[in-house]
Amino acid sequence: MVFSSITFIYYFLPIMLILYIFAPKKYKNIVLLISSLIFYFYGEVRYFLLFIFSIIFNYFISKLIEKNKDKKRKFYLIIGLTINFLVLFYFKYYNFFIENINLLFKTNISLLNILIPLGISFFTFKNASYLIDVYKEKTKSAKNIIYYATYLSMFCTLVQGPIIRYNDVQNEIEKRNMSFKMFSKGISRFVIGLSKKVLLADVLGKFIQSLTLIENQTIISAWLKAISDILRLYLDFSGYSDMSIGLGLMLGFHFLENFDYPFWTNSLTKFWRKWHISLTNWFKDYIYISLGGNKVNNIRKYLNILIVWLLTGLWHKASYCFLLWGLYFGIILIIEKKFLLNFFDKHKIIGLLWTNIVVVIGFVMFYNDSLTGLLLAFKNMFGFNNISFINSQTLYYFVNYLFVLIISIIASTPLLKNVINKLKENKKINKAINFLEPIFYIILLILCTAFIISDSTNPFLYFRF
Repeated sequence: MVFSSITFIYYFLPIMLILYIFAPKKYKNIVLLISSLIFYFYGEVRYFLLFIFSIIFNYFISKLIEKNKDKKRKFYLIIGLTINFLVLFYFKYYNFFIENINLLFKTNISLLNILIPLGISFFTFKNASYLIDVYKEKTKSAKNIIYYATYLSMFCTLVQGPIIRYNDVQNEIEKRNMSFKMFSKGISRFVIGLSKKVLLADVLGKFIQSLTLIENQTIISAWLKAISDILRLYLDFSGYSDMSIGLGLMLGFHFLENFDYPFWTNSLTKFWRKWHISLTNWFKDYIYISLGGNKVNNIRKYLNILIVWLLTGLWHKASYCFLLWGLYFGIILIIEKKFLLNFFDKHKIIGLLWTNIVVVIGFVMFYNDSLTGLLLAFKNMFGFNNISFINSQTLYYFVNYLFVLIISIIASTPLLKNVINKLKENKKINKAINFLEPIFYIILLILCTAFIISDSTNPFLYFRF
C-alpha cells in the first residue's frame, strides 16, 4: 500500500483516522500500532513475522543494555547490532558478496533467490540508533513493548523514512496533544507531498521513459534525462517525506524535516546537509563521529569521509554503481573542503552552478544498475559516442514537457514559499490567502485523484532501498 493510492487515501487513512481520533487517549497507541501492522502486512505478507521479531528482539535487548552497568552492557549492544545487521546483510548483500567471492576465487557458489523485505534498511537503522542511544544513555528504553512497537512500525515512516530516532518522538509516544490546527496543517502538508509525487514526479517519469525510448539518442536527450532523473527523485522522495510529516501531524507527532531545498545551495557540503537529512545525520552521528570525525588529523578525517560515503552508497544498494556513487561524492566533498568552500562562500552563483552540475552527474550512477550502462550514459552526455547534439524527437519531447520541467524546477526551490510568506505580511492579502488555501488544497487533491485513477500508481522510488 503506497500513500499515493486510492486504497490508502480513501479507505485505509479515513477509517484509521476515525478510529484513532475517537479512541480514548490510553488506546491511541493501540489503534496506531494495529493500523501500522495492517499497513505493513498489506505490503509485505512474506516477511511480516520477521518484522514482528525485530520489534520484540530490539525491545528486550534494549532492556538488557539498560539494566546492566558492567561489561555485559556492551556485550548486549554488540549482540543487538550484530543480529540487526546480519539480517540486513543476508537480505540485501548476501548475493552481492557471493558474486564477488565467485569472481575472486573462481568458485561457483549458488546465489539465493532473495526478495528484500519492505523498508528493511530504514527499520534496521532505527533499531540500531535506538540501541546505541540507550547504551550511551542518550535516551531511556521504551517503558513497554507497545511504545516501542508503535515507534518502529508507525506507518508514516515505516517504509521510506524519515529515519526518526526514538528520542525524537519518545515524549509524544507516551503522551501527545492533538489540535485542529495541527490536523489541518497535516492535511495541507500531505496534499502538497501527494501533488509533488503524482502531478510532477510521475509525469517526469513519463518524460524520462520517452527520452529513454528515443531511437537515436543525442547529447541533449542524455542531459535532459539526467536532469529529469534527479528532479524526479527529489520530488518523489521529498513528496513522500512531506506526506509522512503531514500524517505525523494528523496523529499528533512532530517529525523532523528530511529535505530543505538542497538544490538551492552553493556547495556540495551544504547540499548533503539538506538532502535526506535523517540519513545524513545518522551516518554523521553513528559512523563519522565514531571514527573520530573532525578531531583527527586531515588524512584520517578524509579517510573517514570516504568510509562514510562508501557505506552510504552500499546502504542504498549492493552494486558497483552505488559504490562509485559514494566514492564520487566522498572525493568531491574532500576536494571542496580542502580547496573550494571559501571561494564558493564568496561567489555564491558559481557555487550554486557547481553544486547542481556535480549532483546531476553524480546521480547518473544512482540510476544505472550496471557499469556498462553507466559508461554508455556518460559517453552520451559528453559526446564520446558519435551521436548528434539534438534531433527532432528530442526537441519534440522537450517542448511537450517543458511546462512540467519549469514547474518542477520552481517546486525544487524556496521561491514560491518566499513569495507567499512575503505576501502574507500584508494583512488584507493574508486574509485572502487564508480563505483561498483550503480551496487550493481541495483542487490539488481532486487533480491528484484524477491522475491516480487515470494511470496505474507508481511506487515511490526509495521503496527499492
